[in-house]
Amino acid sequence: MSKLPDFEAFAIFAKVVELRSFAAAATELALSKATVSKAVSRLEQRLGARLFNRTSRRLALTDAGQRLAERAARLLADGEDAENEALSQSMAPRGLVRLAVPMTFGVKAVAPILPEFLTAFPEVSIDLHLSDATVDLIGEGFDAGLRIARLPDSSLIARRLCAMPRYTVAAPSYLKRHGRPTHPMHLAEHKCFGYAYLSTAGVWHYTNASGEQASVRPAGQLRVNNGEALLPSVIAGLGIADLPDFIVGDAIASGEVEVILKGWHQPEGAVHLVTPPGGPRPARVEVLAEFLAKQFSKAKKRK
Repeated sequence: MSKLPDFEAFAIFAKVVELRSFAAAATELALSKATVSKAVSRLEQRLGARLFNRTSRRLALTDAGQRLAERAARLLADGEDAENEALSQSMAPRGLVRLAVPMTFGVKAVAPILPEFLTAFPEVSIDLHLSDATVDLIGEGFDAGLRIARLPDSSLIARRLCAMPRYTVAAPSYLKRHGRPTHPMHLAEHKCFGYAYLSTAGVWHYTNASGEQASVRPAGQLRVNNGEALLPSVIAGLGIADLPDFIVGDAIASGEVEVILKGWHQPEGAVHLVTPPGGPRPARVEVLAEFLAKQFSKAKKRK
């Protein structure tokens, strides 16, 4: 038999047996009596056997109907259980959320706030995947991810959580030895460190207040696939780097590095929550999304 079983007809048959009435089954299932009768007739035709003996006053199972009734009841019960479990997963926040986050941002900004979330939602578990590489959310089975960049066009659903500025920085010792660049094109004459996953493929873009634009592809001794790994070499005075605030903000505040090219700005970056396209998000994903939005909104206000 190549066709799939007629599960709808089996379920309707089981409900008729349970209630001993076509009319009662139709009422409980919110179907017309004709629809119920046609489903049972369809099942009888498919199986090649009569399932009920019907009179105007009495409905009785045939031998074939009796043999089928218990299995049909199990199919109906299993279907109802599966649906109820799926509904409870989607309506109540419980279950596993697989979340992909850039490495350093995950350690510095996400991990410290997870205890509050896990305490508030004890039936939700988090599988936190930390990597600066852009993961394929759909292909790798993630429920959500955080992206820190200007997002390219994609089918993913994106929600902006907060701004994330970038700064071009160098240590005072480097600037003392090599001079302070005042125009982005001067960076070509300096030692600059690279980040492998930069969304602009190794090119640094700048705009000043008058609208002038400049793009440069700097080069230097060090290239990494995690931005935080650049910081020790920058602080040591070995070169210039372009880093987001969550990595370099403390070093700027302490004076270990200085922001250069202050009259120039890079395209505004932001932290985005991205989720696969499709229908409504499960409650476990929705509560995490709202929690992250609230937390990063508060962090922005504190600054």
